[in-house]
Amino acid sequence: MAESGSLPAGFGELEVLAVGTVLLVEALAGLSLNSLTILSFCKTPELRTPSHLLVLSLAVADSGLSLNALVAATSSLLRRWPYGSEGCQAHGFQGFVTALASICSSAAIAWGRYHHYCTRSRLAWNTAVFLVFFVWLSSTFWAALPLLGWGHYDYEPLGTCCTLDYSKGDRNFTSFLLTMAFFNLLLPLLITLTSYRLMEQKLGKTGQLQVPALVAKTVPTINAVNYALGSEMLHRGIWQCLSPQKSERDRAQ
Repeated sequence: MAESGSLPAGFGELEVLAVGTVLLVEALAGLSLNSLTILSFCKTPELRTPSHLLVLSLAVADSGLSLNALVAATSSLLRRWPYGSEGCQAHGFQGFVTALASICSSAAIAWGRYHHYCTRSRLAWNTAVFLVFFVWLSSTFWAALPLLGWGHYDYEPLGTCCTLDYSKGDRNFTSFLLTMAFFNLLLPLLITLTSYRLMEQKLGKTGQLQVPALVAKTVPTINAVNYALGSEMLHRGIWQCLSPQKSERDRAQ
């Protein structure tokens, strides 16, 4: 970890500034777009459906990721980690919870779309609530394991943010990483691919469904654009939140 006012070992001034700036832009963009999604769900009754509850879960997870990136951006611009070792553990835990929740929420959305388009039946509220509850409970469980000794959170090479300590190659970390990757990366990926492939076969479309969903798991901003701003109904809800007077006139008409 870098000392106060000094550069992290092995990094130059320009590199640290570039990392901090990129993280800051991404954090602010992700927070802004995902906050619009959350606000539109809360203020627009038409959006309060089981399917959109899954999108809300994704927006909350990506907002958490953006907050995590904002902390990392601030530390990078300060050129040091100011929150101590306990803050590092909390930062790593919060980032890992929201990252896993984002991945699993994306898989839940894919399955929800498959259910809607291929079975021609609406997603039930109890099913959607169960999926959201399971996603966050599972994500919290896996993120808590490094705090309990299986895996470990530590500073990243820049020394200004914290995540899983990938530098450890011992049996403890390797067993955690492989098990976690199977349940939280491979299985969600399989669910997503299978859901969109079945939708492709059912609807007779190619190249339109699966690619955005896979790319969207990487960046909160892309998630917001793909799942929220890319939805006509959510787009209308966001517009109503931004133009409350116009939406009131529309409802009166």
